[in-house]
Order: sequence, then C-alpha cells, then structure tokens
Amino acid sequence: MQLVSFATFALALSAGLWASPIPRLDIGGIPDRLIRIVRIAATQDPSPPIPRAAIVPGDGAAQERSRPSILDIFAHYMVGLADGHSPAHWAAEIAAAQASGLDGFALNIGPRDPWTAPQLRHAYRAAEGARPRDFALFLSFDMAAGAWTVGQVAGLIGEFGRSSAQFRVGDRPLVSTFEGPAWAHHWPAVRAAVGGIFLVPDWSSLGPRGVRERLGGIEGAFSWCAWPRAGQHRMDSTEDILYRETLGEDRVYMMGVSPCFYTHLPHWGKNWYASSESLWYDRWRQVLEIMPDFVQIITWNDFGESSYIHDPVRPGQVVSGAEKYVANVSHAAFRAVLPFFVAAFKAGTLDVYSGHADRAIAWYRTTPARCAGDGGTRWGQDGCASAADGARDVVSVLAIAAHPAPLSVAVTIGGEGRTFGGGEGSRVAYYELPFDGRVGPVCLSLGGRTTVGPAISEVCHPCGHVLFNPVAIEVEAVSHAEKGVKGGGM
Repeated sequence: MQLVSFATFALALSAGLWASPIPRLDIGGIPDRLIRIVRIAATQDPSPPIPRAAIVPGDGAAQERSRPSILDIFAHYMVGLADGHSPAHWAAEIAAAQASGLDGFALNIGPRDPWTAPQLRHAYRAAEGARPRDFALFLSFDMAAGAWTVGQVAGLIGEFGRSSAQFRVGDRPLVSTFEGPAWAHHWPAVRAAVGGIFLVPDWSSLGPRGVRERLGGIEGAFSWCAWPRAGQHRMDSTEDILYRETLGEDRVYMMGVSPCFYTHLPHWGKNWYASSESLWYDRWRQVLEIMPDFVQIITWNDFGESSYIHDPVRPGQVVSGAEKYVANVSHAAFRAVLPFFVAAFKAGTLDVYSGHADRAIAWYRTTPARCAGDGGTRWGQDGCASAADGARDVVSVLAIAAHPAPLSVAVTIGGEGRTFGGGEGSRVAYYELPFDGRVGPVCLSLGGRTTVGPAISEVCHPCGHVLFNPVAIEVEAVSHAEKGVKGGGM
C-alpha cells in the first residue's frame, strides 16, 4: 500500500475527494488527537454525506472551518433569554466571547419561543461578520423545554446549517441537545432530511453507561455534569473519564465546565445549590488533564441558575424570581482568566500563564452561609441537606503568573486578611481566605494594583434568606512593560 502524508489525506478528506479506504498514513509528528478526529470524520458516518451542491461556498475562513476540527471551546447560550436582542447586542457579545478566547456559542433553543428564528438569524449574521477571527455557532435543541417535531428540528438545521458561521466536522453541521434520549429514534429522519449531521447530544440523565447503549446513532457525547453532586464539596473527573472510555477512539467527547450553580425558583420546582468555592479552578485543571475533544462552558447567560459568565444586557433577560440574586452580582471576572486556560488547552499543556502581566480573580458570597435561613435551598439537585452545609465562608482566589517567578496576591476583608504566594512552582494557583467573622469591602491586590469588591456583611438580604450566588472581581498587575515606562525604560 502506498504511504500517503497525513496532510495530503486530511486535505483530500476535508474536500470530499477521498473515496477509497483509509490509506497507510505517514503520521510522524502529528498529535494523536488530531489523527483521531480525522479518522472519525473518515470512518464514522451513519448518515449520507451532504451533497456537495448543498454546501454553500464561502471565503477561506468558512472553508477552513468546514474541515475536521478539534480543541474548540464554546459557551452555552440561552437564546430563550435573547428576546429583544438587536444585531448590535449579538455583535457585542460575540466580541466579548472572542476576547475571552472562545471559539463559539452553543445556541440553546426551545420549540415554543416565537423569537427563536429571528434571534438565530441575528446571531448567525453577527458571527458571519465577526472579526478579527472566526466565531462559530451550532444549535443545541432543548428537549426539556417542550416537544419538538422532526420538521421543526430539520427546518432549523436546514436554514442555519449552511451558514459560513456554522461549526462543522467534515462537511456535517455539529448539532447538540440538552437531554432528549427519548427523542433518539427521530434523529435518523432528521439526518435524512438535511443530508447529514454530526450529533453530539447531552444525555447526561443516562450517564456514560447509558450512553454506551446508544453509540450507534451518535458521533459523540456532551456531559452536563459540571458541578459537584449533592453532599460533595469539590468536583472530580470520574464521570469524564468514564465518558472517554465509553466513547473510545471513534467518537468525540465534549466536556462541560461551569463556575457555579444556584437557583431559587421554587415556583418552577428549582431550588438548589452546588458547592463552587474551588470549582472554576478545579474544572479547568481537569480539562487540561483529560484533554477532551471539545469544551462547553455552562453557561454564557443562564442567570436563573447563576452559571453565567456574561452579565445581563438588560433587566428583562433575568427570569422572574431570580432578580434578587442576579442584580448587581457580576460574573464577568470569571472570563478574565479564560484566555490563559484556553491557550493551555489548545497547546496541550498543564502550564498556564497569563502573558504580559500577572492576573487574579476572586469570587465570594456577600453574606455568611448562616446569616439567615436557607430559603429551602438544598445542597445539590437531589440533596436533602441544607445548602448552608455545602457553602463554605471563604473568598476564593485564582491567580495566574506571567512568568515562572514568585507571585504574591493579597486579599483582605474590611482591611484584614493575608498575602498568599511567594514560592516557586506552577504559574497558576488557588487560595482561600476564610471570612472568620470579618466584614467589609473585599480588596484584591496584585503587583501594584488593587480592586475593591462588594462588601461582606452579616446583614441578610431583604428577601429574608441567604443568597448563594457569588460575586466575582478581578485585578491585573502592572506589567513589566508598564514598569519599564514608569521607570524611564523602553
């Protein structure tokens, strides 16, 4: 058999020109994960290939995106909360996501909202015009939001799947879900109607063992399990490892990552909290250890569940009942460290560093966990214990150094606290400062700069119970270049 270079084969495959069996490949120096994704695109195709005439020609960027890709990071975007969004709103949020290093949005849509299609058109047009680099989108059908028909699903994939902003693996548009294993028997009809899809559903209710029984109809799986379970203070990666073992080498794994979870919407049957003191740090370290094919951040804008990393654009985006724990509780600082974890992920390294200047973020509740009642909030979705049992009274700090040198970050509550760091080693570190009865503004200081965050108080919210949604703040140190200018250097 003739020896074919990996690059030649990948290019021919992406162009739809390789019809013969997989050749013997010269794969010297090619990362194993890239080899695997190309083999997936070549060998696993339970649906007919998209006819070449159905692929809308685009510029070089669009053609590049249509080739097999890997190591992309998306954020889960709730389109149901975008009613009233203008094209400018979409462009601004896409720009914010790009600045954070993200590759695209997974667009969560339900079957009943009349604004879904108009807002999707705004989103795709904004993404098509994104600069200075591509920004990709794919549809995530929320199967828990109501009953979908094959015609609805196929119609939306057909309309938006041909956009130059659509994320594809090979020539097939990536499609995902929130739950919906009972809808699995409809996907063959959708595939036939649109000419093929690359299906990576979230069927977390089945777990990895349940997904194993349905591998024949999917190209991969997305896990929504991004928080510690009831009774657990910290998240581990056991389930992620089981998913990787279940999916094997022929299917992709999309790993969920989230900063926190708290919802107090008892009128919707939702009232629980997941421990999150170290979650944003823990989960990104696990991503770098497991190296999934894709990462999905849960979420960009689910305010009712407190998992957002982008603050509301307007009050009307926050569902009724969540205003009390979302208003003036910014999560934007969670994005401040994203570019550095994203860069490490794409480089396949555990070495996370912040570029030109040291950076730190902190997150914390503004009241102790037992300053009042818990509002009936449970610790974990199916938990029995009070949320207060799972919420530790600490200021959590994640610091990233620009250089492999000692890093010193100071945290105070009402003027009292401590300084962390000072040792050699990893350029990313996690610290905690206990409340210990202290009250007052939280100050985060690093390399000559200080950020003052909302005060911690023992006076409970007027609603009468503890709110478990943390606020996040950030600080960036004076860079070496700035020090040089101030000191009369370059």
